[in-house]
Amino acid sequence: MSALIHHFVVHQLAVNQQQELTLVPRASCFEISPEIENLAQQINHAFNTKPGKGVGAFVTENAEIVSVSREPLASEEPSAGEEPSAGEEPPVLTPHAVPFKTLLADMQSEETDFVEFSIQASELLKKSLIDTGTLETGFVVFSHYQFLATDYLMIAIINTKQHVEINRDLELTSSDHLDLAKMQLAVRIDLTQLAVTAEQQRYISFIKGRMGRKVSDFFMHFIGCEELVDIKQQNKQLLTTVDAFLAAEQLDPEEKHQVRSTVSDYYKEKLEAGEDIQIQELAAKLPSDHVSFEAFNQQAEAPVEEQFQADRSALKTLAKFSGQGGGISLSFERKLLGDRVSYDAGSDTLMIRGIPPNLKDQLLKSQS
Repeated sequence: MSALIHHFVVHQLAVNQQQELTLVPRASCFEISPEIENLAQQINHAFNTKPGKGVGAFVTENAEIVSVSREPLASEEPSAGEEPSAGEEPPVLTPHAVPFKTLLADMQSEETDFVEFSIQASELLKKSLIDTGTLETGFVVFSHYQFLATDYLMIAIINTKQHVEINRDLELTSSDHLDLAKMQLAVRIDLTQLAVTAEQQRYISFIKGRMGRKVSDFFMHFIGCEELVDIKQQNKQLLTTVDAFLAAEQLDPEEKHQVRSTVSDYYKEKLEAGEDIQIQELAAKLPSDHVSFEAFNQQAEAPVEEQFQADRSALKTLAKFSGQGGGISLSFERKLLGDRVSYDAGSDTLMIRGIPPNLKDQLLKSQS
């Protein structure tokens, strides 16, 4: 499904000879050509498929923004100078004198045009980078578009990587391409929801960043937003609620497998379309002999949000059991439990019948 592009402009954050962060602005928006339409849609798709996004809203006027960086896992080494020492309070950032939401409102009311808005916002982004002591360079993309009858503003920092090509004369040439696969710094504002249902405070979504890096801090400071929903946690909670629902419905193993397949297909459909998971919509696809899934969720101790973005990692959890630890890494399809795989909780023993041929071959060779 294609998007309708309203405005598209790119500026550049670079380091000058004095090692100062500078903004190199573009004077006008790009003409909306098929190439620009394709690029805007690729950026939107790349954002939709990124796991671990956060959702929130603009902070109240003059509110301070506290660092919300993800804590590193036990197995991760913190980056030098990036993680606070034990017991250290997270930094508190002072809001900008002219907040981003004011710039956005001026653009929407046509007091400023889109290019001027994007330059002012980029200067705000540069200030946030300086205020948080973060060095980040790249191309700053501003894309204003309509997708699925909803208006969005996407802002992303995208770097380039070099590609080598062979021309018709069989000569090697190199060129720089935007590296969308590694896009880690992006925020998307649902302008329609901001205008119609701002009180729900779910109109800003952003990529939470790479492992061990405080990348979300300066972006949240730049936008002036706070995280209210952890998308990854919502997806995990949904799968937990689905498991509890299946147990309550007393379905047999084959019926449980069919329901999980239905949930998996629903996830794939939403991920492909770039749409949110909706509990009411999902509930209509699930059995309800005793109580509907929607009612079951509402009665849960920790109900899942009625609507949230799908996380691709949930598909693996729906299809497989997996885990690692103590030198063992194990993964198998859920439908095999009770068939080729059995688990005895009393003795904490997992039995596998029909070892994979390549593993069996390795085991036999180790005994010879």
